Amino acid sequence: MKYTQLGRTGLKVSRLVLGTMNFGPQTDEPTSHGILDTALDAGLNFVDTANVYGWGENKGRTEEIIGTWFAQGGGRREKTVLATKVYGSMSREGETWPNEDRLSALNIRRAVEASLKRLQTDHIDVYQFHHVDRRTPFEEIWQAVDVLIQQGKILYAGSSNFPGYKIAQANETAARRGMVGLVSEQCLYNLAERRAEMEVIPAAQEYGLGVIPWSPLHGGLLGGVIKKEAEGGRRTSGRSADALANSSVRAQVQAYEDLLDKHGLEPGEVGLAWLLTRPGVTGPIVGPRTAEQLDSALRALELELSEEVLAGLDEIFPGPGPSPEAFAW
Repeated sequence: MKYTQLGRTGLKVSRLVLGTMNFGPQTDEPTSHGILDTALDAGLNFVDTANVYGWGENKGRTEEIIGTWFAQGGGRREKTVLATKVYGSMSREGETWPNEDRLSALNIRRAVEASLKRLQTDHIDVYQFHHVDRRTPFEEIWQAVDVLIQQGKILYAGSSNFPGYKIAQANETAARRGMVGLVSEQCLYNLAERRAEMEVIPAAQEYGLGVIPWSPLHGGLLGGVIKKEAEGGRRTSGRSADALANSSVRAQVQAYEDLLDKHGLEPGEVGLAWLLTRPGVTGPIVGPRTAEQLDSALRALELELSEEVLAGLDEIFPGPGPSPEAFAW
C-alpha cells in the first residue's frame, strides 16, 4: 500500500479510500465486514462513510455495519482513519422535524453523538460537511467544531461538494479563530468530469486541503461499459446509461476503451490510476460491492501510466484549463 499525508496535516492515509455507501443497501453485513477486513489486510487505512448512508428508512445503517466491524476488535478501530459526514436530514419519512439536518451548531452536536453511537467509537478522525449550508455562518460551524475537538470527539474537519470560494471562506473564517480549518475536500472528479480543476482543486491546494475524488469512474461510465454491454454483461443503468444516450459521450467512451484495449489496460483500473497522477489528489474513493471489485481497485495502485497513454486520455477527455484563462484571457 502507498500512503500520503492528508493535505497539510501530519495524518498518513492510504492512496485509496474505501467508500462504504453500498454497505447495507447493496452489500450485506457479513460481506461488508469481509471487504473491510480485506482492505485493512492490504494496508488500506482510510474508510469513508456518512450518517445518511443506508438511505430511506435505513439511514445510519452503514455506520452501524462499520460499528459492528470495529466491535470485533483486533485493532480494527486503531488501524483505521475514520471519516464520516453531516448535513443530510436524518428524519424518517413523515417525521420531519426542525434541526435534524444542515450545519447548525445544534445539529452538528446531535449528529456527532448519534454517529459515535452507531460507529461504536469514541472519536471520528475526519468529520466532513457533506454540503454547503447557505443558512449557517461559518463562525457558528467552527464554534461547534472547536468544542468537539476540545472534547476529543473529532480530530479534523473536512468538506464535501464545496465550491472553491466556500473553501476559501471556510478557512479564512477558521484562521481568524486560530483554528486549523478544513483539511480535505471530497469532490466529484474523474476523467469525464474535470470541472473541479478550474476552482475547487486550486483552492484546495492553496489552503492545503487533500482532495478526495468521489465517483472516480463516473458511475461506471469509465469502467468498460460498452465492452461489457457487447459481451452481454450487466446492462448499463443510472448515470452511465443517461450519459451513453448522448452520441458524443458514447463516442468519447468508445475512444477511451479503444485506447486502453490497444495498450492492454483495464478501463476501471486506468480511471483510478489517472486520478493518482493528478496534482493535489490524496486518493480516490472506491465503493466496492464485492471483494472482486476491491481487488481490481487495489491493482490500480501498481499501475504506471505511460506518457503516451496519459496524452491519449487528455486528448479524449480534455480538461477545462486553468482559471481564469479557461473562461477569460
